[in-house]
Amino acid sequence: MAKAKDLVIVESPAKAKTIEKYLGGGYKVTASMGHLRDLPKSKMGVDIENGFEPQYIPVRDKKELIAQLKKEAKAAGTVYLATDPDREGEAISWHLKELLELPDGKAKRVTFNEITKKVVTESIRHPREIDQDLVDAQQARRILDRIVGYKLSPLLWRKIKTGLSAGRVQSVATRMVVDREEEIRAFQSEEFWHLDAHLRLEDQEGGFVARFHGKGEKKQELKNREQVDAVIAATQDAPFVVASVKRGEKQRSPAPPFITSTLQQEASRRLSMTPRRTMSIAQQLYEGVEISGRGSIGLITYMRTDSLRLSEEAISAARAFITERYGARFCPAQPRRFKTKAGAQDAHEAIRPTDVNLTPETVRKDLTQEQYRLYRLIWGRFTACQMANALYDNVAVDVDSAGYIFKANYSELKFPGYTAVYEEARDEESDELKNPLPSLSQGQRLRLEKMTPDQQFTQPPARYTEATLIRAMEEKGIGRPSTYAPTISTITAHDYVIKEGKYLRPTPLGEVVTGLMKEHFADIVDLKFTNHMEEELDGIESGKAQWRDVLGDFYQDFSKEFDQAEQAMDGVRLKVPDVLSDEYCEVCGRRMVVKKGKFGHFLACPGFPECTFTKPIVIEMPGKCPKCGGRILKRTSKKGYVFYACERGTDCGFITWDVPTKDFCPACGKTLFKRSGRGPLKSFCINEACPNFVPEDKRVYQKKSGTESKKESSAAKKTGAKKAPARRAAPKAAKAKE
Repeated sequence: MAKAKDLVIVESPAKAKTIEKYLGGGYKVTASMGHLRDLPKSKMGVDIENGFEPQYIPVRDKKELIAQLKKEAKAAGTVYLATDPDREGEAISWHLKELLELPDGKAKRVTFNEITKKVVTESIRHPREIDQDLVDAQQARRILDRIVGYKLSPLLWRKIKTGLSAGRVQSVATRMVVDREEEIRAFQSEEFWHLDAHLRLEDQEGGFVARFHGKGEKKQELKNREQVDAVIAATQDAPFVVASVKRGEKQRSPAPPFITSTLQQEASRRLSMTPRRTMSIAQQLYEGVEISGRGSIGLITYMRTDSLRLSEEAISAARAFITERYGARFCPAQPRRFKTKAGAQDAHEAIRPTDVNLTPETVRKDLTQEQYRLYRLIWGRFTACQMANALYDNVAVDVDSAGYIFKANYSELKFPGYTAVYEEARDEESDELKNPLPSLSQGQRLRLEKMTPDQQFTQPPARYTEATLIRAMEEKGIGRPSTYAPTISTITAHDYVIKEGKYLRPTPLGEVVTGLMKEHFADIVDLKFTNHMEEELDGIESGKAQWRDVLGDFYQDFSKEFDQAEQAMDGVRLKVPDVLSDEYCEVCGRRMVVKKGKFGHFLACPGFPECTFTKPIVIEMPGKCPKCGGRILKRTSKKGYVFYACERGTDCGFITWDVPTKDFCPACGKTLFKRSGRGPLKSFCINEACPNFVPEDKRVYQKKSGTESKKESSAAKKTGAKKAPARRAAPKAAKAKE
């Protein structure tokens, strides 16, 4: 009788396909598609009185999958539970074991830090038991968040607005954004001045700029025009002399490899990717991508990590690659090792390519544009972290006039080192002068050409971006690598925070909810308390604490706070201030306010119910209507489709799915359009009387080869992306007033 195949259960079909190729015919690899058992949605599902016992039930829409897995598990020899290598993955494996009724001897746990043949086969040879401490830590987090959400959310419905949500981490993140907004409002700007001296050597071409530093060695800030004028007057007839010239060599070290938070920050800054999108693309790179001639390969290691640790094998491979590609000078004498911050879980390596020899350019043709850009970022950061320092020739000059010191600095790259591969993006640019300096020596006299005073005012702290909010959450210990992206998505989806450009701003709703939480549930939104709870969960994971005890300690204080809040707010209902728009009601003349409905935001008259006038929020597009020259507005149909129409509606009748651009046709001067969607798009003219007119059936993406089209189709299937329809029926002009 043939030996039964062993069953390997992973989370995603993409990963299953890759791993099955590596393991061969003796294994069947299938996907659980995430969680198969969870707390019920219709009720809390936690028996608080009975030691916080969770009441898990099978996920409703996965009954067929569960039945199939039970059948396959029963027929299998050994069942390898190979879900993701983190707390949540450990919990999913435990749930699978319980749900499929697997005996201890039959169920084995394996984890893959990278999806490569070597790691997969090695891990299968060395399985382990399910780590119950990891499972309990995840259970505690899930139950903790369920208690907070199911207790507080109904309170918010009764006191503010139906449908609101509260959460242990999301409420703290919202508070951080609200607190920053309050700092900005309370900020008192102060005046200060820069004073730049434009200098040159006597009888020589080429000058430089030195900035006022202070009197003698003491730094002095110029607070007003009077102080600036006093310096100008004192130096007007005084000689300018080079007081000192300091030449030296500066070194810059590379940044460490990525962890989850820094990857999300850098992808936000450099690629304009949201944290959620970053993690989605990283998941694809981790699970496996079809590479020409090599099959499906996981290109990066596991992307949910807070550790800077790198394997010795990966470091050796990087050093060999650097020496061969860039030369021995680019490889430092000793390998670089980075210290992981205190309190990190340190369960996995830092995020790195699985094979440094698979350069971004090598695999570019096999990746989508987003996959390529993110892989290039990860590959570059890892490779650079094992390269030599960048060297700069630095010159610092002090110029004296009447006892006042003006300073000039200039650095010039001498040896690129790691910058040949990667340089870290920065949130803010320095205002330090960076002008080249002539050859100077101590005692040389300089000629003053002019003084340039520049009035400045201190600026309030900047609003958070997604990148800086993640950095702040990490620094304060709010959440863990797996929670950063979903937390930001949650607070924006619930309208507590909105994104204006790249900055996050709290909405009036977010401020009202945060105010209630700060007044009645101080612990829940207290940053130090939330950090302490994360440490408690880490204690459960390490086996130092019992999960029921941690929940009991939390609930004892939380239930008291909740009861007190219920009493204090009896009969109280908080009003959320309306957001005023610049539009006025066409019926009664009141200033309209922004509301949110089933199909998104719209403008409504504040006189409701006496006045029921509403209209969509106008988003003006570039260009002009090709029929009448009016504005082109972006609109959304009731089914959620975006289209573009003339502001005059049915009076003009122009309406299209195609996107107006800022460019104009060189032949007829009318606005050019392009097809909606992603990809290399080519603009076209839609004016039928123009010699450059492009018929609708020819308004397509740039022509691609058949191979490229197949790859794009395959990538869309992997990512679940919906292909934009080549053509839809033209939107009816009558719907322009939706």
